[in-house]
Amino acid sequence: MEVLLEDEPPGGALAGIQGAKPGEELSASEEAVAFMSGIEPAGLLKCVFPDSLVTVSEGGRDLGKFSVTAEFARRDQQTCMLLHAQSQGAIDDSPCGTTVTAYLTTDLEVLEEDFHEYVKLEGHSLDRRCHMVQHGGQMVINKVTTVGEETTKESVSYPMSLLRGLVTEGSSFLLMRLTALRKKVPEHMTFISFDQGLHIIHTTFSELGLKQLEVGGETVEVFGVERIVHSVEESPTTWQCHFLADGHLASRVQVGSPVTMRLLQLPSQLEKGFEKIPLVWEEDMQMRSKFLDRKNII
Repeated sequence: MEVLLEDEPPGGALAGIQGAKPGEELSASEEAVAFMSGIEPAGLLKCVFPDSLVTVSEGGRDLGKFSVTAEFARRDQQTCMLLHAQSQGAIDDSPCGTTVTAYLTTDLEVLEEDFHEYVKLEGHSLDRRCHMVQHGGQMVINKVTTVGEETTKESVSYPMSLLRGLVTEGSSFLLMRLTALRKKVPEHMTFISFDQGLHIIHTTFSELGLKQLEVGGETVEVFGVERIVHSVEESPTTWQCHFLADGHLASRVQVGSPVTMRLLQLPSQLEKGFEKIPLVWEEDMQMRSKFLDRKNII
């Protein structure tokens, strides 16, 4: 069974939500917009690295894996950031996962993003896909949700002029890396985002400060960032992330959830595990032979 929903939200459709007055649209704070416009390429360079965490239950049971990669790329002849995040695992022995792939400008404006989420329950599976892309001055969003055998399709578009300070699932990862590297989250960091119903809502970032965390048998200092995602129809969702001094993600948890994503080994420990063996060409017979052959030619 398939249900089609086409939605073009009129101005003021979000009146009364998160403090908006009738006839007004939600907007990002000036501090949030200034933060995004002030991002320098040099700062983004420090964010180009992979993160890999494990997902564990309250009792310490291994439930799955979580990874994030960020790199520079080109899209339509434009230099941009490519971010890919993936979570895979099982809850109560039911496979589940989330994948996000986003192309972002160097000030974190979303050019295109794919989001896929699934939970495979016996006789009642959920599959949710959402694609957004800039086209003709609009952000065009298409969402397909399948619950069991019923599929619902939704389509909505917003003028880009309404989306200053937009932060999505993809861009939020880079934004938090940047604040973690600076060890400071400016005050009044209120951005806009989309909820599950594709409404424009507020999402806020705030500083949790420093704390001690054990990673790989070592106690390290981590910097915390909290992200709250509001919703029109549901309660807000709160995520708390803690980062190492170099920006690597050390832990990630949704408040109220018994599941935690955490780093098992420090990046420095991993590098030691793959320590390079110094090459002494005089002691390597094959290398010595090639060197002498080349020397004779010269």
